[in-house]
Amino acid sequence: MPELPEVETYRRVADGALGRTIVDVDSPDAWFLKGGTTAEDLSATLVGSQFCGTRRIGKLLLLDVAPLAGAAVSPVVGIRFGMTGTLLVDGIDGVGPLLYGPSRRDPSWERWRVALDGGGTLVVHDPRRLGGVTLDPETSDLGPDALDIGVAALAGALCGSSAPLKARLLDQSKVAGIGNLIADETLWRASLSPLRSSVALTSTEVRRLHRHLRATLTDLMARGGSHRGDLIDERHPGGICPKDGSPLARATVGGRTTWWCPTHQA
Repeated sequence: MPELPEVETYRRVADGALGRTIVDVDSPDAWFLKGGTTAEDLSATLVGSQFCGTRRIGKLLLLDVAPLAGAAVSPVVGIRFGMTGTLLVDGIDGVGPLLYGPSRRDPSWERWRVALDGGGTLVVHDPRRLGGVTLDPETSDLGPDALDIGVAALAGALCGSSAPLKARLLDQSKVAGIGNLIADETLWRASLSPLRSSVALTSTEVRRLHRHLRATLTDLMARGGSHRGDLIDERHPGGICPKDGSPLARATVGGRTTWWCPTHQA
């Protein structure tokens, strides 16, 4: 599933579309357009212009658009990828098949297509239609990016709630970019139970969590995605902890299936 590492890869792939004139925009799936955005809005804003920059906040990809002549502001296209969304530029996505997505591609799953001069394309492909495209998306509801958050900001995100630690980490308004797989991998590496009350962490434990969050994200980006963690192959009934060989426990935390080692995660 696209979590921070995958979306960061899509951001780098999207760099390949920068500076190329947009000649057509095809938005065949009105359901996929969010926040009141329409196909007509996207075509009117983008055709004849160019993407001039790429950014990412958590799992939200932002494409800056060069303003057309006479326009006062620079538009922004926001893309969310849900569980099975991918972004391709000139047929390249940089990630490959997703853990919970089909291995094949079907033209009917293309939810948004931008035609670029010279015959190239930027395409959002999403079998389950859980992502979306928005013009000038709201970003104030997102917390600090998980890759950039500091120790003090992480402590602030965790305090004030007795919610389970994993549920707090999955809350995009507190920390942006952490999904189910990264949360399990990070907490496993940090030796912290996903069931712990987030407000109960000591300052030492917060620092340890911060260190492992940064290291886990950096490691998984280098490995090629959120599904490349050390715990991933054991997240199933009968799975054992790769650290100590103990049977893994399973529960639902924050609405997501969660695996952890009750022996070393306290």
